[in-house]
Amino acid sequence: MNADFAGRVVAWQRRHGRHALPWQRTRDPYRVWLSEIMLQQTQVSTVLAYYERFLQRFPDVATLAAAPADEVLALWAGLGYYSRARHLHRCAQEVVATHGGAFPRRAEVLATLPGIGRSTAAAIAAFCFDERAAILDGNVKRVLGRAFAVDDDLSVARHERALWARAESLLPPAPGDMPAYTQGLMDLGATVCTRSAPRCGTCPLADTCLARAEGRPEAYPVKTRRLRRSAQRVVLLWLSQQDRVWLVRRPATGIWAGLWSLPEFDAPEVLAEALAGWPGQADWLPGFTHVLTHRDLHLEPVRWVLPAGADTQALPGARWPQGRWVDAASLPEHGLPAPVARLLAASG
Repeated sequence: MNADFAGRVVAWQRRHGRHALPWQRTRDPYRVWLSEIMLQQTQVSTVLAYYERFLQRFPDVATLAAAPADEVLALWAGLGYYSRARHLHRCAQEVVATHGGAFPRRAEVLATLPGIGRSTAAAIAAFCFDERAAILDGNVKRVLGRAFAVDDDLSVARHERALWARAESLLPPAPGDMPAYTQGLMDLGATVCTRSAPRCGTCPLADTCLARAEGRPEAYPVKTRRLRRSAQRVVLLWLSQQDRVWLVRRPATGIWAGLWSLPEFDAPEVLAEALAGWPGQADWLPGFTHVLTHRDLHLEPVRWVLPAGADTQALPGARWPQGRWVDAASLPEHGLPAPVARLLAASG
């Protein structure tokens, strides 16, 4: 099957693959890079609006590199996996500072930039420069794992390295076929060879697919090491005075790293102790759950309105030195976690 694998994928993509996505109509590495980073663990339908907004504000890598980090995070807010935004900003700065504002043309060099892994670097090099470089994201692992019935556990490093070697052996010989081949693998994984209920009848590899021949394509790829889901209770303090809200900068690591958010407490009694003696009173709002990839956050918001004449100097500033009062009208300019932004918007 190796001999005609690439040819089948290329022919299928040119006839049946996706061609209307905005980042497919360009060979500009800045735009392709931006789309690849946004598409990591995020659906195309979600990325489309963010991609257009980013390009309107940051039309080129130099503009992005020169922007304040808070502005980049604010535009990213709601897209999730916020480390991508921080790496995006750092990568733009490095491209400008080290590479004169031009993205490197080789995947090997692209992979040295912040936030660009081996597969993303190969995709950029293939789409923009026709480099014969293999990609191996989650969708492609599924396509190859099923096509060749790879029963090795891909949680094991040596087995993943073996799949990388197979991916490299399947590349089309003609560099000009690389964009269609790379896009074809992505399209197959996203639209045909899906995680559940794969549409094998429309797959160009159906008659040679070993997993289909076994009658159990969903059994591949094999990956036994699963991250355990966890749950966390978080009490959010919505502290306001007149038309302003107190926000704090989140730590540089962990969930929502580097974003602005509401102060957090582990339990209601901890919050009560912290606010003892403050003017005003607590208004408990309905709690809700925010689902992350491997954690459920059970959020319990508490609104505390300080009287207009209350002295705020001795209140939040002493406890949260990394915080600031923010006018409600300027909240959209701050990078807020999606559930916090929705809470503030829905509750006035």
